[in-house]
Amino acid sequence: MPEGGLTDEGLLERLRASYGEAIVAEVERELREARKKVKAGVAQERLVEAIHQRYTYRMHDLSEFMKTLMQRFTKWFNGTHARRGNLWEDTFKSVIVEDGVAAKTIAAYIDLNPVRAGIVKDPAEYRWSSYGEAVGGGAKGDGKKARAGLVRALRAHHGVGADASLWTKDVAREYRLILLGGAAEKLEVRVSRDGGTETERKRKGMDAGEVARENENAKSGDISLGKMLRCRVRHFTDGEVIGSRGFVDEAFDKARERFGKKRKDGARKLRGSGAAAAGTLWSARDLQKGIG
Repeated sequence: MPEGGLTDEGLLERLRASYGEAIVAEVERELREARKKVKAGVAQERLVEAIHQRYTYRMHDLSEFMKTLMQRFTKWFNGTHARRGNLWEDTFKSVIVEDGVAAKTIAAYIDLNPVRAGIVKDPAEYRWSSYGEAVGGGAKGDGKKARAGLVRALRAHHGVGADASLWTKDVAREYRLILLGGAAEKLEVRVSRDGGTETERKRKGMDAGEVARENENAKSGDISLGKMLRCRVRHFTDGEVIGSRGFVDEAFDKARERFGKKRKDGARKLRGSGAAAAGTLWSARDLQKGIG
């Protein structure tokens, strides 16, 4: 939202992107009449502010946007298919995510949704995911929006913004390692010269340099979560805040009034199917049921 709020023209421009011309024309008429009353001294500025508030409270609020989107789509779908009742299995959920390891992990978790659902084996095959669009180019053939988003997820902790021009082969390879780390791993048993056996760990589609880079990332806390990410990790949808221990505790301090008086800190260990990230990623909720 611009500093000082939207002008009348700015509000109407944004409304045209979401509403029909008849509704926009009616809002424009209301604003014009309200401005006349304020100018004539028979009304105060808050009359105009109230008109703005009817629409701006949903702007820059993802939860409100998703609520409206899901309600309108359900109404359209039910009317088109002569049905009634709820359409979506779950309500919309949002989680605060720290830049760095948490952002990379959550991005990969989302891109692996179609793999967990059994729709595709490789996330690149699903064109409606950010990774699928980044690799396949999307409807416009460039995939710039998806690449920009993934660059930010992978590099924001280094001060890098959403810039599609920074989507290089190295960035793409790094993200693919996160996506496929666990699934690409296999063990190969070989017979040694003395008749014994030795186990060699290999990774499909990775050269020695890539494996070494992934191992180095693991040492620095940038862990390989391939296997974990192929399970449903409830913390990533219900954890409220995901990140380092310090990040979660800071978020807890800022929203202290939302928690019980007996609670001393915010960070809680990931359990169940998210345990592979325990000690590296933390959650604001101590989930114990339905966590795999």
